[in-house]
Amino acid sequence: MTALPGLPFDAAPHPPGPRRRVLTVTELTARVRDLLEGEFGEVWVEGEISNARLWKTGHLYFTLKDAGAQLRAVMFRSALRYQRFRPEDGQRVVARGRLSVYEPKGEYQIVCEHLEPRGLGALQLAFDQLRERLDREGLFDAARKRRLPALPRKIGIVTSLDGAALRDMLHVLGRRHPNAHLVVGPARVQGEGAAAAIVRALRHVQRIAGVDVVIVGRGGGSLEDLWAFNEESVARAIAAAPVPVISAVGHETDYTISDFVADLRAPTPSAAAELVVAPRDELRARIAGLGDRLRAALRDGLRQRRTAVHRLAARPGLAGWPTRVALRGRQIDELAHRLAGAARGAAGRRRRRLYELRLRLEALDLGRRLAAIRVRLAAARGGLEAALAAGQRAREARVRVAAGRLDTLSPLGVLARGYAVCWTGDRAAIIRDAANVAPGQAVHVKLHRGALDCEVTRVE
Repeated sequence: MTALPGLPFDAAPHPPGPRRRVLTVTELTARVRDLLEGEFGEVWVEGEISNARLWKTGHLYFTLKDAGAQLRAVMFRSALRYQRFRPEDGQRVVARGRLSVYEPKGEYQIVCEHLEPRGLGALQLAFDQLRERLDREGLFDAARKRRLPALPRKIGIVTSLDGAALRDMLHVLGRRHPNAHLVVGPARVQGEGAAAAIVRALRHVQRIAGVDVVIVGRGGGSLEDLWAFNEESVARAIAAAPVPVISAVGHETDYTISDFVADLRAPTPSAAAELVVAPRDELRARIAGLGDRLRAALRDGLRQRRTAVHRLAARPGLAGWPTRVALRGRQIDELAHRLAGAARGAAGRRRRRLYELRLRLEALDLGRRLAAIRVRLAAARGGLEAALAAGQRAREARVRVAAGRLDTLSPLGVLARGYAVCWTGDRAAIIRDAANVAPGQAVHVKLHRGALDCEVTRVE
């Protein structure tokens, strides 16, 4: 290569070419995400679930894998709530969703909207999972099953008002036990929200006082139609019922989770009505049979006791026993007569003692003593009042005499006779000598009535 004249070799211009564009990692990841989402759209992927984790937010994170690769997957809570079964590790499923990129880690993943178990229906898988979990908790144990009442007075029914199951049960109950009190809790038994409606109706019927047994059921249908009775909320509501519950769902070949949890399973609603009450003729026959057994038992018991009494009476050691019993009875009568006499004597003595004490108590009666005290108090009060009056009169006389003497000695009395008292102008001293006053000096003269302020004009 030769350099241009006047330029160094390394300063030669580069040949013209395309201008390069530098992308940030975020921009590149966003373009990859847009390409994936625009190219593939909705896809179906088959694989085995592994590393499934359910977060506190309700989202499910897992991995789909096969023999050659693996794919990150997430199923958000909004889609997971509609799954009939619980996704777990090891399950082979077909997932429907959209491809996307998790930008913070640069990983592509599938956002699943629906999962189907491969080779086994979703409903059947959900049924098996729930049955296994409730069985481990002990809700299917025979020990917790309760016996039905022999003749229930109030029967609860939870079913649809529009179905034939209610009509069949009412017909059977009316024929076998027309006096039964029926409480019907209407509920949807099929479709969205049916499980919640069954739980509400069951709880409402249980709150009614006096309900002895409850029938929960409906007529036949497909697995999807009967699915409300396979929900966990319905199973736990039946297990928590305070009274026995009969599950009567579908036909004889249909089995639901409520059948395993309930205290008794009936193959059909009509069979449930027949199980809950026995026919009247059967009840009458049972009552009559029990009466015959009771009477026979009473006769046998009485006959055995009579035989035992005769056998005891025939023993040699009991000979003359009636005579001894009669003598003992006479002795008891005599002792009772003596005891009654002693009791009467003791009672008479107690009565006389009580009379004497009453007389002594009346002599010390506080009411009578208070009357005498009141008389003495009245006399003392009269003497005290007379003494007080006499003393007051004497004191008043003494006060009048002292007042007279005081008036005689009072300077005011002297002033009343025409005399006056002369003070200095500042009233600090009484003037008794004219030599103590100079002309022009102010003096104060106190008269019997009023006073004068004067000025001295001449002193003699």
